[in-house]
Amino acid sequence: MCHRSGEFADNVTKKNALLQKLSDVGAIKKHSGGRTIVKELDYAENSTFKYYSGYETLDVSAAEVLSAAEYNWRQAAVAVTISGLEERQNSGSEAVINLLSSRITNAMRTMSNKVSEGIYSDGTGTSGKQIDGLKAIVADDPTTGEVGGINAANFSFWRNYADSAATSAGNILSRMNLAINTITRGADRPDIIVGDLTMFGYFQSALDVNQRFTSSDSVDGSFVSYSYQNIPVVLDDATGISTTHNRMYFLNTDYLFFDVHQGAYMTPLEGMRPTNQDAMVFPIIFQGNLTCSNREQQGVITA
Repeated sequence: MCHRSGEFADNVTKKNALLQKLSDVGAIKKHSGGRTIVKELDYAENSTFKYYSGYETLDVSAAEVLSAAEYNWRQAAVAVTISGLEERQNSGSEAVINLLSSRITNAMRTMSNKVSEGIYSDGTGTSGKQIDGLKAIVADDPTTGEVGGINAANFSFWRNYADSAATSAGNILSRMNLAINTITRGADRPDIIVGDLTMFGYFQSALDVNQRFTSSDSVDGSFVSYSYQNIPVVLDDATGISTTHNRMYFLNTDYLFFDVHQGAYMTPLEGMRPTNQDAMVFPIIFQGNLTCSNREQQGVITA
């Protein structure tokens, strides 16, 4: 199964619009180790800037402009099994692989669905072992709670944009415009908008035949998408889990990352034999997390 390692990762990435975008822009970061995932932050201007003339003294005092967010590793696994009887009935490694094919496909689909759920979650699932998803990083209430070990209640720079006004097809475009404009800093602006069934439906209903909304080439063609203000707007319902309902995310992937361990990126391990069973188990493991280095450049609107 080891030769299918890359296929597992590709399968998961290509079935999630956000992960596909992060892959396209090089924001899936592979690590060889580390106790945690550390993201340096650039949250303030350097206070030593000054205009001067001639021999005027320059300000060379230390300026605190960088800090860091620290994210914990999250782990997951799914197992593919084969009994001793099935193994002996199929001679040769290729025959065993063929036998396992449907089970491998099921495992890949399961891993894809569960990671997608995690990407859009608040990170509290399975007693806090789940991925720190968008509902945590781009929070409905950005003024409270810790993300990456930083308490947003204490640091205003660590708050995303959030708008919870009532939404309909009649006002969604104006709300989208406000979100985009609020978190735009010159050329620094959202490069993907992701909506669930409800919000994407409002957006579709609001499309005016006199306006130019074109199919987007910025996201894999398997996703339903449009281009609005040159930003791809994508339907990604994350397998329909309740935590994503009635949300549309405005994301700047310059500051959003999917950090994974290079030895556990949907990686199939060698088969293992339990001591008390006549069987083989092939675990597929994941170690990583969704991380952010600038929450101010992310936004969410809810219905």
